[in-house]
Amino acid sequence: MRCFNALRRTQISNSQAATDPRLAALTEWINSIDELAGCEPTPASADASFRRYFRLQSGTKSFIVMDAPPEQEDCLPFLRVAGYLEAMRLNAPRVIEVNTGDGFLLLSDLGTRLYLAELESNPDDAQTLYDDAIAALLTMQRRGVAYQSSLPPYDETLLRFELSLFHDWLCGKHIGIAFSERDEKAWRDCCDLLVENALHQPQVFVHRDYHSRNLMRTESDNPGILDFQDAVEGPLTYDLVSLLKDCYVRWPARRVRQWALDFYQNLDLQTRQQVDERQFRRYFELMGVQRHLKAAGIFARLNHRDGKAGYLEDIPRTLSYIVEVGPHYHELRDLVNLIENRVLPAFGDSA
Repeated sequence: MRCFNALRRTQISNSQAATDPRLAALTEWINSIDELAGCEPTPASADASFRRYFRLQSGTKSFIVMDAPPEQEDCLPFLRVAGYLEAMRLNAPRVIEVNTGDGFLLLSDLGTRLYLAELESNPDDAQTLYDDAIAALLTMQRRGVAYQSSLPPYDETLLRFELSLFHDWLCGKHIGIAFSERDEKAWRDCCDLLVENALHQPQVFVHRDYHSRNLMRTESDNPGILDFQDAVEGPLTYDLVSLLKDCYVRWPARRVRQWALDFYQNLDLQTRQQVDERQFRRYFELMGVQRHLKAAGIFARLNHRDGKAGYLEDIPRTLSYIVEVGPHYHELRDLVNLIENRVLPAFGDSA
């Protein structure tokens, strides 16, 4: 991995620079790398952040370039966690070239077969894909022990902030729900329950966004793992919930329970002695409530703050997980009533 402090200037049209100056700068940087000089970046993907990704083709070799504007995105966590995953021998993009000053990274290419698309087009392959994803997650937690103390903690402050996104952005900003004094107390009690559930779990290396839009189907060492820069030291079940109770694709509850049990049975003996199966199931289900409240709030924020309305359609699916698990936990009664009677009706037929 090499860092470039100075770039060789190349000719970029004034019109191109004017319409997309970051793409112009990115192209200049690409042309400063001998192997890639003259390669034209083509859009590969974008995500919910300010990052963009472009694909480069050089002969038979393919690369990905990340564009992460330094004012909005810090490349250093990505670089750090990429190194941890490589040391764990997990299949994540390898960093080839770095320009942290401009926010450009050249990465290895894991291909175009996104888990979500594979699951939608080949649902019969779900068992194989989830077996691989669970195995990789177990590896991340076992080998990640060596690195997790170097990650930011998934602490009470962060957990409560994430929960506030549902209250402030979805209920408040998007729907306009006015919380009574009783509503606010019920909400605080719910948050206390969910925060305690998260902090009480064994703490592990957490990817923090381990789901079908961040996993790639690869020919070897499946899956390819993306979007890991927000990794933290946090709850045992968080990534498992992200994977199995996915905001973008839904599976029958019985199948989810079996996959979760498969994960539990493959935990090390010490963890299973510390957390019995019943406690694990409670950790998993309440962790899902926290995760889905957070995600629904983020989807609303993406619409109102960032102009990304497409995520709104995922809110009913995301909140349906909470409605499903609610009857098993009397502590969630007020939350489920709020979602069923005041939140989901705002989404009409899509709910």
